[in-house]
Amino acid sequence: MGPGKQRADAPLGWRQLLAYGALGLPLTAMLLPLVVFLPPYYAALPGVGAAAVGAVLFGARIWDVVTDLGVGWLSDRWRGRYGRRRPFIVVGAPVLLIGTWLLFAPPQGAGWLYLLATALMAYLGWTLVSLPYQTWGAELSNDYDERSRVTAAREGFAVLGTMVAILLPTLVQRQTGSEAMGLQAIFWFLLVALPLAMMVLLRTVREPQVAQQAALRPREGLALLGANQPFRRLVLAYLANGAANGFPATLFIFFNLHVLEVSRDMAGLALVIYFLSAVIGLPLWMRLGRHLPKHRLWCASMLWAAAVFAFASQLGPGDFGAYLLICVLAGSCLGIDQAVPASMQADVIDEDTAAGGGGRAGLYFGLWGMATKLAFALAVGVTYPLLEWAGFDASRDGQGEAALSMLIVLYALLPVVVKLCVVAMVWRYPLDRARHAALRERISAR
Repeated sequence: MGPGKQRADAPLGWRQLLAYGALGLPLTAMLLPLVVFLPPYYAALPGVGAAAVGAVLFGARIWDVVTDLGVGWLSDRWRGRYGRRRPFIVVGAPVLLIGTWLLFAPPQGAGWLYLLATALMAYLGWTLVSLPYQTWGAELSNDYDERSRVTAAREGFAVLGTMVAILLPTLVQRQTGSEAMGLQAIFWFLLVALPLAMMVLLRTVREPQVAQQAALRPREGLALLGANQPFRRLVLAYLANGAANGFPATLFIFFNLHVLEVSRDMAGLALVIYFLSAVIGLPLWMRLGRHLPKHRLWCASMLWAAAVFAFASQLGPGDFGAYLLICVLAGSCLGIDQAVPASMQADVIDEDTAAGGGGRAGLYFGLWGMATKLAFALAVGVTYPLLEWAGFDASRDGQGEAALSMLIVLYALLPVVVKLCVVAMVWRYPLDRARHAALRERISAR
């Protein structure tokens, strides 16, 4: 066994799990401000405007989709003494840090071209780090249940990173009165946390040995991809569930301000409670579902979230206490809702490997990345036009009855309907423990 290699069937200790998962914290802390805080900040700059910001960030997202596939494909084919995934993370980290600084601290007179150039750089750096990092996690273990522990460690730290991204800029902005200083605080956090987490990962967690990739022609590779029935079902379910999670995420502020009629500070409190519940709930759900097939555990979490969140449609002014209870109960299953599908993705790659694909985890995670971005785009693309059609105007304090009714439907009911459809799609998912064990035997025989 060469240097820097580790058997993928060896169990992982807590030290390795925590060392692997820690990088998820700074990566997620950087991603949220790109979506939530950055667009309104640049839209307010002289000579930029909301329309230009929207067009530029949409173009940057298209670039992000292309780089997902490119980085995934290239990392699958990389051969070297330091492994397949490590070199991309090491190269991507400085690109990410420089791009983030330039993006979060624009000079005077910065326009849409500056925003475009720095967003492209930051997105490229994020993809160079995050995609090989997620792929590495899928390759850390061949065991059906061990993979869930790996993804749970990563998603637990990711939820903590989301809380940092919410609290840090808000607190700094409140102390300094400067929105720019709030954004820059995220960079200073990244400057410390990203290299530290990366160093712990590289020194503690070793890459497992992975079989040499099969020399497939593009047509053969696409045919194998299309024939992977668990992949087709999972990616559609993953996309739909991502959109279901995206609907309330994009409308969260509107629902709190216009339906519950609470301040932004109180809405922020609800958000913190929601993600804190996710951190606490993740190990509880893992323990409760340790004997269930992954897809049934995922279904249980979605059914729980749907049952709880449906009550949000009955809330109105003065019901903030009940809303906080919904945040606690629904938030408790957020971590498992993210960790289990990620673990199932690794199993789907084994289906491809057993059929002769061999070592294409990077390509598959590039496709998962595309589905993640498309889910968020669908959430925005569905909710905002329908709100506008119903007469909703974000610049007004008061909204008409039709606008409020549409907001409640899109925030509280549409996610429930979509999640129930995902449950129906996943309930009879074919790749369970027994089938996965048979796949591993076929792969070992090859």
